[in-house]
Amino acid sequence: MTEFTSLPLPPALLQALDALNYTQMTPVQAQSLPSILSGRDLIVQAPTGSGKTVAFGLGLLYRLDPALIKTQALVLCPTRELADQVAKEIRRLAIGIANLKVLILTGGVALGPQLASLRKDSHVVVGTPGRVQEMLRKHALSLSKVGTLVLDEADRMLDMGFEEPIREIVGKTPPKRQSLLFSATYPDAIRAIAKSTLRDPLEVTVAGDVEQPAIEQLFFEIDLARKPAALAALLLQHRPESSVVFCNTRRDTESVVEALAEFNISALALHGDIEQRDRDEVLVRFANRSCSVLVASDVAARGLDIKELAAVINYELPPDPDIYLHRIGRTARAGRTGLAISLCTPREMPRAIALEKQQGAPLIWHKLPPLNTSAANALQAAMVTLRIDGGRSDKMRPGDILGALTGDAGLPGTSVGKIDVFATRSYVAIARAVADKALNRLRAGKIKGRNFRVARI
Repeated sequence: MTEFTSLPLPPALLQALDALNYTQMTPVQAQSLPSILSGRDLIVQAPTGSGKTVAFGLGLLYRLDPALIKTQALVLCPTRELADQVAKEIRRLAIGIANLKVLILTGGVALGPQLASLRKDSHVVVGTPGRVQEMLRKHALSLSKVGTLVLDEADRMLDMGFEEPIREIVGKTPPKRQSLLFSATYPDAIRAIAKSTLRDPLEVTVAGDVEQPAIEQLFFEIDLARKPAALAALLLQHRPESSVVFCNTRRDTESVVEALAEFNISALALHGDIEQRDRDEVLVRFANRSCSVLVASDVAARGLDIKELAAVINYELPPDPDIYLHRIGRTARAGRTGLAISLCTPREMPRAIALEKQQGAPLIWHKLPPLNTSAANALQAAMVTLRIDGGRSDKMRPGDILGALTGDAGLPGTSVGKIDVFATRSYVAIARAVADKALNRLRAGKIKGRNFRVARI
């Protein structure tokens, strides 16, 4: 293993790494960072969870001039959730750099506040291609000082139809910039955009680091009509603490959630038609363990920041074997074991055969377990989420909510889970056994000396 201290990083970045307890580089960091720091263009093929955000985050911060308050680095991501996650990691890495400004530009939120933010220049912009393109066309954003361009999860951005916006955005950046392209897969479309965007790029591949051996892959052949019952049976047999069920269409996500409810299994749907506030709530509830089953489309699930996902279930095999690998790569991270379950109808067998060819080994098929509905309570989430109608605009902080719960409400700290504070709303996970008590105490009491509306969601 190679230590970060072996790199020619300035003290501010080394101190941030030390504070984050980042000492040893992951393979993708060890293979890419020396060349990134030397200014080389790179194409990096790396799986989700490999540490690529830290690699390009350190690279772009290394090149920044904090005294020049202009956009010097641009990171393009496929979704708002991933952009939020990337911006958060860059801010953590930049904690030792005084007054460094990171701006997020994504769709799904009001344009006005983002336009207002752009009136004050930022050092780093992290955004989705559509919104960044929109800001460029409104002449609200200038990329003339960009020294580092990052295309993160480039394969998914192209899958989502962002090729034209990406090309337009790249054309607005200086030709002498450094360009870094990260992708879990490397299809022809990525090669084409890399050829026109990067200069003599070094190619780094760490595909072998996908922890495939740690993922138990189970395949079940099933008639279409029996799929909902089969899914319920497998969930109740394996009882994963958290699982994502992938569907190929938005319509399927809703119908699967409805079908699981008939088996007394609570699940939430995540797809592109969901309003942004509802989407935020779904992601909060899944991340804080008050929902154990998330039913999602591939596009909607991009950027999910779930560190310990116990199982991935393919309700339907994806048409591309690379998408399958990307899905199951969300489990078994950081040396943990994981479970990948796939349901396959006779019509989907060509996809299974294509997957078998790519893996170079036969798929392991199993018989379905009987449906044990008496075990449904085993899938009940351990936590419940309370929504507080107050947030950052009310100067609300996580410590204020925790203090109200453990102080006036008298709850033990162990009963309080993850706390998320947004602009106008906050969410707190409470152990299910004391959720009603917490709700009643918060409604009767005060947070920061004020009364806020509180609801269980």
